[in-house]
Amino acid sequence: MPEKIVLAFSGGLDTTVAVKWLTETRGFDVVALTVDLGSQPNLNAIRERALAAGALQSCVLDARQPFIERFCWPALKAGALYQGQYPLATALGRPLIAQLLVEVAAREGATWVGHGSTGKGNDQVRFDVAVGALNPKLNVLAPLRDGMEMTREEEIAYARAKNLPIEVKPESPYSVDENLWGRSIEAGALEDALLKPPEDAFRWTSSVDNAPASPAVIELTFERGVPTTLDGRRTRGVSLVEELNRLGGLHGVGRIDMIEDRFVGIKSREIYEAPAAVILHTAHRALEDLVLDAEVGRFKTSVATEYARLVYQGKWFSSHRRDLDTYVQSTQGAVSGTVRLTLHKGSAQVIGRSSPYSLYRPQLATYSAGDQFDHQAAVGFIKLVGLPVRTQAAVQGSAVTEPLLEDDRHVVEVGPGALEVGLAEPVLRTAMPGVVDPDLRR
Repeated sequence: MPEKIVLAFSGGLDTTVAVKWLTETRGFDVVALTVDLGSQPNLNAIRERALAAGALQSCVLDARQPFIERFCWPALKAGALYQGQYPLATALGRPLIAQLLVEVAAREGATWVGHGSTGKGNDQVRFDVAVGALNPKLNVLAPLRDGMEMTREEEIAYARAKNLPIEVKPESPYSVDENLWGRSIEAGALEDALLKPPEDAFRWTSSVDNAPASPAVIELTFERGVPTTLDGRRTRGVSLVEELNRLGGLHGVGRIDMIEDRFVGIKSREIYEAPAAVILHTAHRALEDLVLDAEVGRFKTSVATEYARLVYQGKWFSSHRRDLDTYVQSTQGAVSGTVRLTLHKGSAQVIGRSSPYSLYRPQLATYSAGDQFDHQAAVGFIKLVGLPVRTQAAVQGSAVTEPLLEDDRHVVEVGPGALEVGLAEPVLRTAMPGVVDPDLRR
């Protein structure tokens, strides 16, 4: 009896050919699994294509809601941005697909799972590591990496010879992956790191030149770190992200151009479109700045970096990530409130924020009447803060290694009542108030 394999099936050329290849060359019974994370426009056509290519079964699952609520929201609360920029759209989608591969394999009695990753990218790591973490007994096969090894032209010829239901379109110059949380674009002309990305690489976002002249003002409300309301309308996760992608994209928000350190050891030029993710991360950070105390805010920045690294490297299903989640969740109890932003010509700028848990107190921060800050308390505070520095200077000497004043310490008269002190190079000479040094004009 043939072994059964559950194959992550996108419906494109690679996975369509892979179904037939796995059936005829490797002798598998193939169960095709298509997971909709917000990027599949015609799921019925994909299901039919898998069956026509020889799949024993074709499963199509709408996973948009669990993707946003179980994967994107935790990453948002953590502030996870890989290398400070990439909101991890593809990296967050892979563990969800891997989990569904494992669950369908258990339901169908399959001993193998498969995916369409190549041997050069990060996704093979994410799929293989996630499957191993969830069910170490399952075998993992990536046809494009593990034996199929066809060029695009060879895949087209194979598909035609086998009468596979593919529509051969002009080859895109880019490699693209997308889901609700973002769209990634690489290869082609983008491999020249000096070249400005051509406009045909973008699909979700307007250029700055074509974005509306007038800004849009939006208001987001968060509850315990999760966005719940857009412009006063309570909105579930998927709908909220879709609307922010539309609004942000219209105003050119969410374009990212970065040199990325891939987990497999190479640098890659990556272009992303992620309007909703950029807007939400910006708003969430602004609210955290308002309600988190300084120590938590400082430490959470390092947690965000570590969290992003784990997700990027495919370690979602690790105890380390779960432990970080526990800490992150404990920081979000007061992250509730409203953030107002403007979307304009490629930027998402915070223009206001409020929270019942705000640690910002105008009566402490103000320089006007009503100031409640105890200025005299600062004297003792500064004395204690400076005590180690003063002690070290008294015992070990000053930390200054070179003086700023010239050795002759000459003083030059430059005007009535004004003096200029000669400084050692390379410090610029400065004049007293009201006197302009001619050298500074140059």
